[in-house]
Amino acid sequence: MKFDPNATGVASAGIFALPFTKEDSDLVLVPVPWEVTTSYGSGTSLGPESIYECSRQIDLTHMDTGTAYERGIFWDDTHLEKWKAINNTLKPLAQKITAELESGEELGPEFVDMQKKINAGGEKIHAEVYQTAKALLDQGKMVGLVGGDHSAPYGAIQAVSEKHGGDFTIIHIDAHADLRGAYQGYQHSHASIMRNVMESPRKPKKLIQLGIRDFCKEEFDFIESRTDITTFFDRDVKRRMYKGDSWHAICQSILAEIPTEKIYFSFDIDGLNPYLCKNTGTPVPGGLEFEQATELMNYLISNKKKLIGFDLCEVTPDGPDQLDCWDGNVGSRMLYNLSCYALYSNK
Repeated sequence: MKFDPNATGVASAGIFALPFTKEDSDLVLVPVPWEVTTSYGSGTSLGPESIYECSRQIDLTHMDTGTAYERGIFWDDTHLEKWKAINNTLKPLAQKITAELESGEELGPEFVDMQKKINAGGEKIHAEVYQTAKALLDQGKMVGLVGGDHSAPYGAIQAVSEKHGGDFTIIHIDAHADLRGAYQGYQHSHASIMRNVMESPRKPKKLIQLGIRDFCKEEFDFIESRTDITTFFDRDVKRRMYKGDSWHAICQSILAEIPTEKIYFSFDIDGLNPYLCKNTGTPVPGGLEFEQATELMNYLISNKKKLIGFDLCEVTPDGPDQLDCWDGNVGSRMLYNLSCYALYSNK
């Protein structure tokens, strides 16, 4: 197939209408349609497909990274249908548990058994994501994971940490701290992803959080107890800006907290202002503008940081028959930025 970056995206081409195979791509994107542990809105399991469909509308010119995409970006959906089937089997059980918890009733044996099935399913997904990411990293590829809820990237983060010996910093953009010990009885809840990461033997050297504006006391106390976590609460960032600090000054403060050359972006789309992700499962007022997030990426890369991997989660389309929508368009463009900065910073 002849590829023209100026022409209409061809439907039979890959992600971003690019013509690459896995073999000739430096970056492989792995979709994980998993949302069993979501506790409010649903639909993020359809996020990867929505992003993929919308990606063909993107013009490839990127003013900061040039033609970084020419190093190859491939969408590896080998496991997508299998993982979706597991998700679709367990999600109804989780919905029953949520309804029972919201009723104020103590969970009986039937519901405890459901929790066990969901935890076992989560362990299976995370183990398979880990093996998938590890195999790609061993082939010299970079990996970007596309969720799904924010528990989806746990296995990929483990593989990245193992590959780099933990010598990297996670930049976590999110409305929520995701530092609960567990939530609704799920060991790998979307609300626990960063707690699990930071308590793992394969943890990164540092976790830096940005956009955080919804958290419980347990999470706040956990942040306060750790010297390897720095949280830029959204309230505090906004107060600095209201008093005259620029976004550039905020980026400087973030850079000063990064102790490593290598960084990994864990990006929950609800870290953005909700008008950019109106269908995401747990929207919260406040957050970052699209350009603030991308300028942070550009600033860090310009200051010699290497983006060694990333995940993008919680993008939720309008519904199963409306995969090509606003949320998918925003998500696909954020994914393109993450991909280009990763390729460019590792050239």
